[in-house]
Amino acid sequence: MKFTKNKGSVKAEIIINGAKKFEEYGFEGKDGEVLVLVEKKRVFVGIEEINAENLKTATVKIIKSLKNYKFESVEITPPNTKNEDLLVAFFEGFILGDYEFDKYKTIKAKHPVKEICINSKREFDEIIKEAKIRAESINFVRDIINSMPDEITPAKLAAIAEEISQKNSLECKIYDENYLYENGYNAFYSVGKASSNPPRLVHLAYKPKNPERKIVLVGKGLCYDSGGLSLKPADYMVTMKSDKSGAATVLGIIKAASEIGLDVEIHAILGAAENMIGGNAYKPDDVLKAKNGKTIEVRNTDAEGRLVLADCLCYAQENIKDFDEIFDFATLTGACVVGVGEYTAGIMGFNKEEINEILKTSEKTGENFAYLPFNKYLKPLLKSNIADICNIASSRYGGALTAGLFLSEFVEEKEKWAHFDIAGPAYVEKEWGYNPFGASGFGVDTVLTYMKG
Repeated sequence: MKFTKNKGSVKAEIIINGAKKFEEYGFEGKDGEVLVLVEKKRVFVGIEEINAENLKTATVKIIKSLKNYKFESVEITPPNTKNEDLLVAFFEGFILGDYEFDKYKTIKAKHPVKEICINSKREFDEIIKEAKIRAESINFVRDIINSMPDEITPAKLAAIAEEISQKNSLECKIYDENYLYENGYNAFYSVGKASSNPPRLVHLAYKPKNPERKIVLVGKGLCYDSGGLSLKPADYMVTMKSDKSGAATVLGIIKAASEIGLDVEIHAILGAAENMIGGNAYKPDDVLKAKNGKTIEVRNTDAEGRLVLADCLCYAQENIKDFDEIFDFATLTGACVVGVGEYTAGIMGFNKEEINEILKTSEKTGENFAYLPFNKYLKPLLKSNIADICNIASSRYGGALTAGLFLSEFVEEKEKWAHFDIAGPAYVEKEWGYNPFGASGFGVDTVLTYMKG
């Protein structure tokens, strides 16, 4: 899809808060309403107010509404604003809206619109360039998450990371199961040892010449999660290809950041594994020793993501010095989805100033985050009688928070750390807002904007 200043074959207009209505067609300009007047070559989309989420949703709907017609170009006037975040969101939507995951379908998706025609004397070249990088990186993340587990194994995910490193001049280190075993990453190793597709730890680094700060991103990459010996019910196994969303997200972030050219040194750590069953699977009642020496009592093998992340956090702190912030991303708990819903990610940590900045940034990008605060009564719930800590809490309540607290036990400088539980919005089996059925690529936009400053 290209952006030009040509005349379009159909004109699109965003209607704000019902400012224009077409009662004869039943169109009141309400939020989310779409009207296509084929004979007049016009498209109208209603939004409540101008913000990043609404603008992305509007331009996504413009593209989606034209997929059954033969219009090859759309003419539209961008919002009259100097706010770059809003303009980036506006242009992103066109590319995000053209996304359909049809890799496994015989009949492929239609993509009739090839050109977005900008009706304005202003120049948007740099904003469009950034919007395209962001949107294409989000779609890249969506593709990885949507792909079936038999295709995206830990080795394949590592190969994708290596390919990105070559295209974007990133440093890349890939470690196999032997490295994990021999170097004491026993929590990570144990999760993946029963699978015929062994685990991989991937370390990507983007190092600009004069970085303003250094940020570490750690992603949970469970390419498939059966629950292990604490086997999931059949219905709960469906969609578990999405348990690699955290790793895919950090891969998308470092890809986009390097292409935009952010003045931030970024390290992306991917913990890729499959949690499967077998005669050599790790078991409830096992005691695992993480890389930092802490012992973990396993009471449920379906609480495996935190074991992988624990060792990945240890790896990051041992191998990356003097970083300013360390964030982990994971589809970690169903409890987070129960608590804040499918469309919101939970964010946890000890640095409220840092978390508040991320929350403000998410408002600029149109992604929903909720702060979940720790308290002193939660930590005792992770007490083990036979090890340093238990991998699940003794209470069924507050599961997202106790999982976050578990991870904090493997972070030395806790003020630098934040935990993103993206279990809800990373993968939803229906369209919502500007997101398609399936993977959303949630988190890429917010973290990029946060790092951009």
